[in-house]
Amino acid sequence: MTLDPLAILTAFGLIFLAELPDKTMFASLAMGTRMRPLYVWFGTSTAFVVHVALAVGAGSLIGLLPNVAVKLVSAALFAFGAVVLLRGSGDDDDEDAASRTVTGFWPVYTTAFMAVFISEWGDLTQITTANLAATNGWLPTAIGSAAALMSVSALALLVGRFIAKKVPLKTVQRIGGACMAVLAVWTVIEAFTG
Repeated sequence: MTLDPLAILTAFGLIFLAELPDKTMFASLAMGTRMRPLYVWFGTSTAFVVHVALAVGAGSLIGLLPNVAVKLVSAALFAFGAVVLLRGSGDDDDEDAASRTVTGFWPVYTTAFMAVFISEWGDLTQITTANLAATNGWLPTAIGSAAALMSVSALALLVGRFIAKKVPLKTVQRIGGACMAVLAVWTVIEAFTG
């Protein structure tokens, strides 16, 4: 099988643009302000690769998953993230708050992986990846889609780290917690309306 560069670029461009405004990008940004960005990226990237593999391998089965249940579990994870971020943004000074930042590889990796793995079920990018695989071939679609998703996560983590350096940690945590809470509500609304 030959790799069609145009198919790879098509998959990359479509998935990158579709993922930019997605809740997973904002979740990555929020996790990156509280956890080690590289560990978050490894977790999100692994989840994205698994989702791309599932999408290209069994794209037609995605629509059979119970959408409401998936969305509600995703909302619960976002709500949990909001609680963790908001609980850590009390009136402590920045050094105390920074000392509570989650830094261990496995806890950060697992949290990032699960947040993305659960919330991406039936997502627009997964469905788009499945559709592209059917028309452009599975390998170029898998390469382009995975690269796009991993790039968006990296971009969100870089922006999150930049913000964390310029804005006091308490403020970043409050904003991140509020964003996660909004994502939780948004996901619940999606579960019942979309």
